Amino acid sequence: MSQPVRRIIHIDMDAFYASVEQRDAPALKGQPVAVGRSQERGVVAAASYEARKFGVHSAMPSVVARRKCPHLVFVPPRFEVYRAVSAQIHAIFAHYTPLIQPLSLDEAYLDVTNPLLPRPSATAIAQEIRAAILAETGLTASAGISYNKFLAKLASDYRKPNGQFVIPPKAGAEFVATLPVSTFHGIGPATAARMNALGIYTGADLKAQTLPFLSQYFGKAASFYYGIARGEDHRPVEVDRPRKSLGKETTFEQDLHTPDALLAALTSLANMVWRACGKRHISGRTVTLKLRYADFTQLTRSTSLQTLVQNEAHLAETGRFLLTPLLPLVQGVRLLGLTLSALDSTENPATETQLSLLPDL
Repeated sequence: MSQPVRRIIHIDMDAFYASVEQRDAPALKGQPVAVGRSQERGVVAAASYEARKFGVHSAMPSVVARRKCPHLVFVPPRFEVYRAVSAQIHAIFAHYTPLIQPLSLDEAYLDVTNPLLPRPSATAIAQEIRAAILAETGLTASAGISYNKFLAKLASDYRKPNGQFVIPPKAGAEFVATLPVSTFHGIGPATAARMNALGIYTGADLKAQTLPFLSQYFGKAASFYYGIARGEDHRPVEVDRPRKSLGKETTFEQDLHTPDALLAALTSLANMVWRACGKRHISGRTVTLKLRYADFTQLTRSTSLQTLVQNEAHLAETGRFLLTPLLPLVQGVRLLGLTLSALDSTENPATETQLSLLPDL
């Protein structure tokens, strides 16, 4: 017996961090706001829509953001506030479904195929959720509704901010065909560039490729790309999705030039990562070192251990093992990161379901 079409909602808060700051400080409303540090080595964590009009966006160096928008207002992040608001939002989700997969503090997938409250459609549920979020938090959210996660994610971007969009089963493949592959969730800038080099620019171009061809160039990800080009994505909404990695990184106010300074910074990172591991009662087998030089050249080094990292000293020692071959330094270092991964087993592949029934979304 065929399975019913899933009803998936992707909720994405609009400029979440910046919107919280504008809500809590009315003087900031209508102003171009950046959440982050304004210092020379600062980075924008989030930007209001007023700031985005000037080309300011998250992960942009603060000096560049200031250059693009001289009257940009920087405010320091308040993650404890964002977490509290996120908890309010997730409590609203829980009224409608237990199948919630958070992606971050400000976005999540919801499977409302069998909702807890009787509603005529996923569209109606999304409207209610957005209205409840506005009423309880004073913030707006956008929603995408479709029959799989990939399309729901695309749809939530289509009417931002403070809107929603539906992609029904009969329209999925056609909708994907006209979009640039660079806009697909799951295809990053580097992969998009590789696709462009192969003459793949749109969803239609991607659909024209055979699975063997995609496998030759993209390995294990080929089947996912092959599916999404046809509007297919069988991944379930994963409740309590296991964390795959845990890491910390720091951008230095001044470049580090000596081994002693770098080793001290590495020791501090190991302490922070291990404390985070302790709170979650987890460890891992793979340690990755990330290093960004003064000229923004970046490299990573990883090693996988036979056993789980045993303690903070073990983690720091492994990090030093990865760092030592990079010494002496060829130039100053502006950023250092340390990540522990292989924390849990690989996800089981999703079971494919036949999409036969076409209910209202």
